[in-house]
Order: sequence, then C-alpha cells, then structure tokens
Amino acid sequence: MFPWERTWNEPPLEREVEIVSQTAVWYHAGLPPLPIRWVLVRDPNGKFTPQALLCTDLLLSPAQLLEYFVQRWQLEVTFEEVRAHLGVETQRQWTDLAIARTTPALLGLFSLVTLMAHERWQGREPWVRRAAWYDKTLPTFVDALAEVRRALWKAPTFQMSAPGREMVQVPLEFIERLADALCYAA
Repeated sequence: MFPWERTWNEPPLEREVEIVSQTAVWYHAGLPPLPIRWVLVRDPNGKFTPQALLCTDLLLSPAQLLEYFVQRWQLEVTFEEVRAHLGVETQRQWTDLAIARTTPALLGLFSLVTLMAHERWQGREPWVRRAAWYDKTLPTFVDALAEVRRALWKAPTFQMSAPGREMVQVPLEFIERLADALCYAA
C-alpha cells in the first residue's frame, strides 16, 4: 500500500500499485551518457494509466521516487495558485531584484491566507463556491482568499462611515450577496 493523496480533514488514502524499476543510460548528443533510474508505476485496478518516472539519483529506491513524485503535486498546485491569484511571475516582476523581493512575500501571503482560512473553518464545514459545470467538493485557494476577504471586510476597521452622511437602509441579504461577489471578483 502507498499513501497516494489527501482529502480535506482525512488521513492519507492508501492505494496499491505495481512498480518495476531498473537503471538505464540517458544519451544526449554532445553530452556524456548519464545513468538514470526509471520506475514504471501501474494500478492493478486500472483506475489510472501507467506512468514512467525518471530520476538521476540512483540511490533512491523506487518507492522513495514514487513518494517524492506524489508529494510534488502539492507544490505544483501551490505555485499555480500563487501565479493565478497573487501575481507571481507576472510582468510586474521584471528584474531579478524585484523577483527576489516579491516572490517570498507573495508565498508568505499565500501561507497567511491559507492559515487564516483554515482557522476560520475550524469546527464548521468550509463554504465552497460551485459552478453549474464544475461540482467541487473541497475548498480551493480562491475559496480561502474569499473567506479571508469576507472576514476582513466585516471587521470594525472597515465599517466606519463619515459623520453627517445621509443614511440609506439596504437589506442585509443584498449586502451579503454583494460582499460575496466582491470576495471572488477582487
């Protein structure tokens, strides 16, 4: 059995796989041959297609290589979310110095948003926005970002009105729908 993937608030899911591995030589014109370890992974139940993994570290066991590959998915998702929603690797970062300054700060912001949303979701089911064409069951970073925005906008800091302004009563349901739309649009 192999720990394959995690779901929200559940222990690792174990999946049985078949593994075969050997070493081979990787040859590229103009470069010396390089020994590599290849690992072929197959699901005996046929739920996912066979995959081949390659590695230049011959000391890794096939199980270790597969474990590193599975763990890599979490990092890939993190970097994709930081690119899509926080602007890492955008045209705002043209120089190496700008990248060195902003990338750690944005990754820290990602962590902060994730931790704040996780804390707010303790003891209750997270609210997950769904679309007609995509029925997601677990929260994504977009949901976490919306949850943190919602919490910050409800804080007393942002509820001050200028003195002497004319009061207009607006239904609370309308305000909540507007805030929800803005949480995802910002």
